[in-house]
Amino acid sequence: MSAAGAQRVFARLANAWSMDGHRITVLLINKEKESFYPLHPSITLLPLDIAAESANLFQALRRNAKALRVLRSSIRSTRPDVVISFIDNTNISVLLATIGLGIPVIVSERSDPSRRDIGKVRGILRRVLYPTAACVVVLSQRVYRWLPRSIRVRACVIPNPVALPDGDVENEEDIPCNGYPKIISVGSLYPIKGHDLLIEAFARLSGRHPEWRLVILGEGPERSALENQIEASGLSGRVALIGATRDVRTHLLHADLFVLPSRVEGFPNALTEAMVSGLPVVATDCGGAVDEIVRHGENGILVPCEDVDALAAAMDLLMSNPDERARLASRASEVLARYSFDHVLGLWEKVISRSVSQNGLRRLELNTRI
Repeated sequence: MSAAGAQRVFARLANAWSMDGHRITVLLINKEKESFYPLHPSITLLPLDIAAESANLFQALRRNAKALRVLRSSIRSTRPDVVISFIDNTNISVLLATIGLGIPVIVSERSDPSRRDIGKVRGILRRVLYPTAACVVVLSQRVYRWLPRSIRVRACVIPNPVALPDGDVENEEDIPCNGYPKIISVGSLYPIKGHDLLIEAFARLSGRHPEWRLVILGEGPERSALENQIEASGLSGRVALIGATRDVRTHLLHADLFVLPSRVEGFPNALTEAMVSGLPVVATDCGGAVDEIVRHGENGILVPCEDVDALAAAMDLLMSNPDERARLASRASEVLARYSFDHVLGLWEKVISRSVSQNGLRRLELNTRI
């Protein structure tokens, strides 16, 4: 799961907890001064701006030491009953910063660590520090089974909540490629999201399906490379990179097929949002919860990761067959029942309650199959 995806999930959870009367403080690690996703007015935001790239090892050590001091001081000043951290690198920093404070820390892995290389040093730190957490939350049974036993005994599975995506059906004339059958994909423009694979697969099918268009929602450092790929493939005017948007719902409702071409995922919100919007889906079996969300042949199609031939074949099948698209779409929305917000919120509240009341808990019996 991307940082943006993690922020969105945390915003929804934090808002629910705040409206339930809990005091919430959000520490912003990066340069942002506010949350991209709206937060309840009662939530306190503390921008720390302690994440930065380093030119050399000495600078990295100095910056990391300063960042840990700032983070530790900020956590102590808020006097929390529990600290919740999202994403592996931040989890490691928070566990280091809270050593000796006596505050239970819940860390959440938002991707699939078996497929995500965070470096040798951070990998060692994760193995050493995660067993000290009150709980390690992972997004899928696949990741839970992969964890070393020393971490697994403190882990539980809590998927992301699923809901209709944000946005209202407005300004339909501004929807790119409106009036054409359309494939849509949603994700930041990073190599891990596999948009280059999707564009290559679409290029192979462009002659067979000249009426179809491809729209990609998201922004990131790969934009220029993807624009060059689109032009080199002769797809200018048929592929649109429209950038980041909060109004995902409108674009999904004007699409005919959703494709997730990622190389690695944790629990892809974009995939479940497409499914609850009634879209047939093709997804790469790229780790995390993808093969739990998509039941191949029942509510979508799974293809091997980074296999452009298989991806193009699955897309071709659905682009050619409206009846098959309709059949898969009719089953896709059942993910809303499996991953409802109320159910997921209840799992989080159970973890928090036990972590606070049993600080130093030896084992959490919370591994739940959805």
